[in-house]
Amino acid sequence: MLVSVSVLVLVFLLNLLVISHVSHFAAQQQLRDTFRAELAAGTAPVSEGDFEDHLLPDGAPVGILSIPQLGVDEVISEGTTSGVLMHGPGHRRDTVLPGQAGVSMIMGRAAAFGGPFARLQSLQPGETFTVRTGQGEQAFEVLGVRYAGDPTPPAPVRGESRLILVTARGGPYLPTGIAYVDARATGSAVPAGARQTTSMTLPPQAKPLATDMTTVWALVFALQFLVVAEFAAVWAYRRVGWQKTWIVFAPVLLLASVFVSDQLVRLLPNLL
Repeated sequence: MLVSVSVLVLVFLLNLLVISHVSHFAAQQQLRDTFRAELAAGTAPVSEGDFEDHLLPDGAPVGILSIPQLGVDEVISEGTTSGVLMHGPGHRRDTVLPGQAGVSMIMGRAAAFGGPFARLQSLQPGETFTVRTGQGEQAFEVLGVRYAGDPTPPAPVRGESRLILVTARGGPYLPTGIAYVDARATGSAVPAGARQTTSMTLPPQAKPLATDMTTVWALVFALQFLVVAEFAAVWAYRRVGWQKTWIVFAPVLLLASVFVSDQLVRLLPNLL
């Protein structure tokens, strides 16, 4: 049991500190290919629904965020739950898309899964970055960085496009709060698409620093798989010896530990 717990902790740390970054890189490549194909075909989403009026699934690509001074070039996905932000920055569903008239919000992780927003707080007022959506590319000018309790910028005027970038503040993997970067579009805003989600209907797990408890059932099954594998390994050790048991059950227990650690990572705050 002690060995199993030690392996589980080791796999969890390896998943969070190493594998998560590789997973993020692979997911970004897939999202970029999908979004480029949609841009070429003219089918990139401009609202919360697709061209057939079906609600966009969590994780669907909706834009590309480019902040050259921070080395950020990330595909934005729809949704801001922990699972979505494993793949890169996410667009909060109850806000308009970047570049559209109104206020848009993009959330991203500060450390795990590539940590695309790790240096977000170093942006200075007046610096610019761009966002590419199905309605074209829009440049944004940074207004400033703020934290909880700081005054918010004045509300946007009619027809103006604002963007808020959100991430965790504090040390790496130890979030202590939320950081906001406010920006405004330097060009004319484009028409906003229909939004089916409102601030009242936004799921709790999609808010900043929220945890996603909807996958706890998967963690329960993963833990059951791990416990059953451990009992089977003990039984095999007493019947056939440690050599054959090691050959058969070492990869099984390792796989079970990977399943459990993956589900545990999903329970961490979405901006971690």
